[in-house]
Amino acid sequence: MTMLATTLAAVAAPFVLAEEKGMFHMPDASEVRLQAISRTGNEDEWPFSVASGILACVWSGGRRVVSFIEQPEAPDDEHEPAPGRHVIVSANPFELTFLNISSRDLFLPADTVEALIKRVAPFEALGRRLCDQPQGSNIGPGEL
Repeated sequence: MTMLATTLAAVAAPFVLAEEKGMFHMPDASEVRLQAISRTGNEDEWPFSVASGILACVWSGGRRVVSFIEQPEAPDDEHEPAPGRHVIVSANPFELTFLNISSRDLFLPADTVEALIKRVAPFEALGRRLCDQPQGSNIGPGEL
């Protein structure tokens, strides 16, 4: 048992030293950061196929994960709202392509993965900064 504890401590130490959470850390509601974002009229490099949504940052797997969540239209009184699609916003080509297979149409079409990375990189940076803010904070559009 002590061997397992020693191994886990050795694996978790670099994350703690880098001010990251442990690999098996389960985030609670106080660690989730959400911010509504929308496309402005002069924004040419908007990467998403919808004009607005929610940018989210949460600790997962020992690191910050940024996501974009679609806000579905409000249904009539008889139906439940549809769940919003979401994609992981990352400059990592693997995460951007393979982890988003089920909702890849939430991104605007791009000629190459590099072009898509160029479009989403500012939103990943914004989402990471959002994780550093106190809960309920809002990062203004001029800070992007």
